[in-house]
Amino acid sequence: MNNSLSYIEKSVEKFPINILDNQLVGAKIMAGIIAGIIKQKQAEGKMAVLGLATGSSPIKIYQELVRMHKEEGLSFKNVVTFNLDEYFPMTPESEQSYVYFMHKHLFNHIDILPENVHIPDGALKIEDVSSFCASYEAKIEEVGGIDIQVLGIGRSGHIGFNEPGSTVNSTTRLVKLDSITITDAIKDFGDEKSVPHRAITMGVGTILKARKIILAGWGKSKSPILKRMIEGPVTPDVPASFLQLHNDVTVYLDDAATTDFTRSRAPWLVGVVDWTPRMVKRAVVWLSQKLDKPILKLTDSDYKSQGLRDLLVEYGGAYDLNIKIFSQLRDTITGWPGGKPGSADKNRPERPEPAIKRSIVFSPHPDDDVISMGGTLIRLADQGHDVHVAYQTSGNIAVFDDDALRYSQFVVDLIKNQNLDCPELVKANADLREFLETKKAGQVDLPYVKAVKGLIRVGEAAAGCRYSGVKEENVHFLNLPFYETGQVEKSPASDADLKIVIDLLRKIQPHQIFAAGDLQDPHGTHEVCLQIIFQAIRQMRAEGDKWLDDCYMWLYRGAWQEWDVEDIEMAVPISPDELGRKRKAIFKHQSQKDEPVFPGEDKREFWQRAEERNRTTAEIYDQLGLTEYEAIEAFVRYPFDDEESFLK
Repeated sequence: MNNSLSYIEKSVEKFPINILDNQLVGAKIMAGIIAGIIKQKQAEGKMAVLGLATGSSPIKIYQELVRMHKEEGLSFKNVVTFNLDEYFPMTPESEQSYVYFMHKHLFNHIDILPENVHIPDGALKIEDVSSFCASYEAKIEEVGGIDIQVLGIGRSGHIGFNEPGSTVNSTTRLVKLDSITITDAIKDFGDEKSVPHRAITMGVGTILKARKIILAGWGKSKSPILKRMIEGPVTPDVPASFLQLHNDVTVYLDDAATTDFTRSRAPWLVGVVDWTPRMVKRAVVWLSQKLDKPILKLTDSDYKSQGLRDLLVEYGGAYDLNIKIFSQLRDTITGWPGGKPGSADKNRPERPEPAIKRSIVFSPHPDDDVISMGGTLIRLADQGHDVHVAYQTSGNIAVFDDDALRYSQFVVDLIKNQNLDCPELVKANADLREFLETKKAGQVDLPYVKAVKGLIRVGEAAAGCRYSGVKEENVHFLNLPFYETGQVEKSPASDADLKIVIDLLRKIQPHQIFAAGDLQDPHGTHEVCLQIIFQAIRQMRAEGDKWLDDCYMWLYRGAWQEWDVEDIEMAVPISPDELGRKRKAIFKHQSQKDEPVFPGEDKREFWQRAEERNRTTAEIYDQLGLTEYEAIEAFVRYPFDDEESFLK
């Protein structure tokens, strides 16, 4: 566990929470609890009744249960399961159904008896739903109630599909889905019109009858709603807050999920703090923002009035502390992201030499480079560095079908216009048109369709690089295999993915690596791509690649979130003209313009999100008393020699 506090006041956090290093650790613990109940019931000659959830949070739990069944002999023959919910209408054969999900991730791999599996029926006629829901409740009662209920939480605050407004005594029923829930489901269905707007769900009252409840919450995107659930009052506006009324609930989180918690934002308000340098900087920045005063204007009384008296004792007063933190923030700012040649200032984020650096920007999708660090990319090229861009995935699923049809038809029209004889392409275009006319939600594209969509993104990325000043021979399309499933759900990263990245890095031997540290994209592709790079570096270091001794790795964000100011180690100011150039580079990605296929929770275009984040970062620096800039792109340096503490 990673916890900077010795205690948390009960008045702040209403649940016992366990903060774990990562999801896998949490999944093993939660699976162990479930297995313990199953074994206990086996010893008593009784059935174990499990309430199960779907979604991304429980997948690793089910994977661990499957492993325990196959490797440790855990039997599920005495297990009865009741799933929380199902979309309505929804056929069980659909890949988006929770019947499909549960069999794919759990039931197909264990020895549970089919008659003991219960999942709400999304294929019912509307007039039969009410009686089915009553029967579902009765079946739970017949087996003696649920022994342990597994939960995740939606960004709307739902548990199951109990959306805001649900009552504490609600039972299994048909519900209307919240707009946030529908938006979050787009990644599974391909587009919003394919997402069912209703669902059958166990009620809040049904869930609260379970004897034990465990809830998993992973990632920064869940942090705001988790804070309301855990620190806020019991309210129908956040149905998950009703769990405060249960006497046996435990919540399992990773660090990112606690980002908005008081224990993370202002732990000095609730407990004893380990005043690490990062925590000191966070406290001073927090105080400056809370009081709306520049750092250098903060006084002793300001610190005392806001519970930060300890810092004054540690640093001898506000004056010296203010200067220390102000200087640290000032030293992050540089207009030379590749280092300023000949500079003797050792406080700059980057080394002055070599004057011309080989820099490689890894972009998970074919537009993350210009969206997240386009200004810095342009500046590196303008300042003469040997800039490479490596697009890790094809991004082919993020192209609308109509765009694929338009481009394919353009090729056929060009062939006809030039009186060329290419019957294979004409046939492929006809097949594409026929396929798209009958394509179902979530259906995997034909190879030709995927190829067309991938080439659309290649052309756009190449155009963005040309505009940014990157040499044509320095643009690399890696097409990592893990991505090429044709679906939102990807394959696990493999040795093939790793080898592609290692081969490229060894070929270039860069002085700078830029990689996406933004792990909140809706599909998880960013995280997989980042972990492949991390693994590549670990392997090369283990194999003695000396060029890494003179290499810095910088992590950027921007498309989905931004670094907290206390974490920023390089802040690159972007002028109004440069911001305009960045916007035009983003515009080269026409297939993502106006409305991308997977917009996530933010409906704005990517250039709008990026500019808002860049301007907000600049405004924060200005409010803290630093120089006022139009915009700032922010980076955190990844320490090869202290990876473990960084990842925590």
